[in-house]
Order: sequence, then C-alpha cells, then structure tokens
Amino acid sequence: MTKHPFELLGPDCVLDALDSIGLRGDGRLLALNSYENRVYQVGMEEGPPLVAKFYRPARWSDAAILEEHAFMEELAAQEIPVVPALAQNGATLHHYQGFRFAVFTRHGGRAPELDDPAVLEWTGRYIARIHAVGAVKPYAERPALDIATFGAEPRDYLLANDFIPMDLRSAYMSVLDQALDGVRRCYERAGDVAQLRLHGDCHGGNVLWTDAGPHFVDFDDSRMGPAIQDLWMMLSGERQEQVRQLSDILAGYEDFCEFDTRQLYLVEALRTLRLIHYSSWLARRWDDPAFPAAFPWFNTQRYWQDRILELREQVALMDEPPLWPV
Repeated sequence: MTKHPFELLGPDCVLDALDSIGLRGDGRLLALNSYENRVYQVGMEEGPPLVAKFYRPARWSDAAILEEHAFMEELAAQEIPVVPALAQNGATLHHYQGFRFAVFTRHGGRAPELDDPAVLEWTGRYIARIHAVGAVKPYAERPALDIATFGAEPRDYLLANDFIPMDLRSAYMSVLDQALDGVRRCYERAGDVAQLRLHGDCHGGNVLWTDAGPHFVDFDDSRMGPAIQDLWMMLSGERQEQVRQLSDILAGYEDFCEFDTRQLYLVEALRTLRLIHYSSWLARRWDDPAFPAAFPWFNTQRYWQDRILELREQVALMDEPPLWPV
C-alpha cells in the first residue's frame, strides 16, 4: 500500500531539511496544530526556536506559495503584525526530498477575547490595513473564493468520488442545489463588489493576541475575494450578538477602509460555501492517515444527514434580511 507523503516526514527528515539550508536544530521538535500542512516548532542550536512549515504536496504551485510569501512581506513592510516567511540563502521557499517548506519566527499569543468590543474594534482596524494592501494589486497565481471554487467544484468532487451514501444522495444533491441557488441570489443582490487579496481564513484561531495587540498568522488560504470574507468569521452567537460584533469590527475597520455595505448580503452565502467546501476538503484528504484519526465522524451516515439539515437551515437564512450594523 502506497504511503501518504506526510508519513515519510519524520523528525529526522524535518531536521535534515532545515540542515540543508544551514539551520541546525538541536533535536527538540514540537508538532503544532495543523492538518492541512505539517508545522513544527524546532529548537535551534543557536538562537530561539523557529517554526518550520511543510506544505501539503500538490495543493499549491510554487508560484502560488511565493505569492502568499510576497503578500506577507508587503504587509510586514507596512508594520502590519503578520509573520512572514524568513529568507534563507536568498529564498523563502525551500525543497528537500520532495517536500516544500518555509521557516518562520515563533510568535506566541493567546486567543482574542472576541466578546470585548475594544478587541473587535482593534482587530477591525488591522483587517482594514491588510485589505488596504491587498487591494493594491491582484493575485495572479491563486484562485478566487467564488461559487465555482467553493460550491460547484466541491459538489462535483463529492459526487464523482462516491462519498455521499446512495440512500442520501438525492436529498443531499437537492438541498445543495437549492443552497447554491440561494448563494447566487445573494451575489446578485450584492452586485459587483470589489475583489482583493484576503487573509482568507480569518477566524479567532488565526489571530494571536498579546498585550501589544493581535498578530495574524496562517495565510495559507489567502486568495482573492470580497472584504467581508475576512470579517464574518469573527462573528458568533445569536443574530443580535452578531450585529453588535459586526458594528464593533466595522467601527475599527472604517478608520482605514471604506466598507461597501452591499457585501452584507454575502455573509450567509459565504458561510454556505464554506460548509460545502469543508466536506470536500475532508474528502480530498481522506488518504492522509491524520484525517481519519482526527475526524472519525466524517463520511458516516449521520454526518451526511447533519449536512442536509445544515444546508436547509442555510437556505432559509439566505432569504432573511442581512446583518446590519447599528
């Protein structure tokens, strides 16, 4: 049975990869929480520990990874608190025994208190600054977040690879088609909103908080899309709570960027696309042994029944008036 490439990425391989670019680890290795890639905190013989990120094979091209690195460099040059890849021997992307990897400084922090209006406003200001840089030019190599990439393509993959149980396939496909119709209506109501380079996965887990404020990490999902994509994942709770949170975020955001309120029609549409894409994301990685171990509930009968109910709820939510800041 062919092994998944990540099964070959043992501690010796990680240390040898770093050694190949002139970085000598001292043997201390701590695996950090990441399923998409493999990320390690590595103790160094000289200096503080570094973080080594080994990219999932075949997910991004080298050019697409380098675009992300360049975007982070642009942000760092504007003193926006991100963690860019370190240049070693004149390069930020390295190759070793079929793996591609990058090295970063280690930045600690705690989860942001997203129920604190001051924290939300502060976060909103920095997201706006990220977007101001992201709007300067588009990505050339990375795809956009849209109905095709997060809706139609995931649907087609799930169908083509027989992940949906036969007795639920008809019901799932019916509600998924309804959901995509609802997404299209939301996009029609929003109109032609601007597309820019985004963080792409800007939720509380990718914001590290210190006394000096936030640090934004993990731009691996960075792509083109509407600004609201980097805002809605900060929202949680009942509708009234989300309205308050959105108001606090936009109070900070609009210190640096004008916000096109037409994008509010896209909040539930983008949430729907993320839910559809998530099932496909799990399915595409099911040959990675880390996934069945971490997500044993995926691809069970109960899983797909819950997805049907979830999408039905989203169909109803997309027909409701959008969230509106107070």
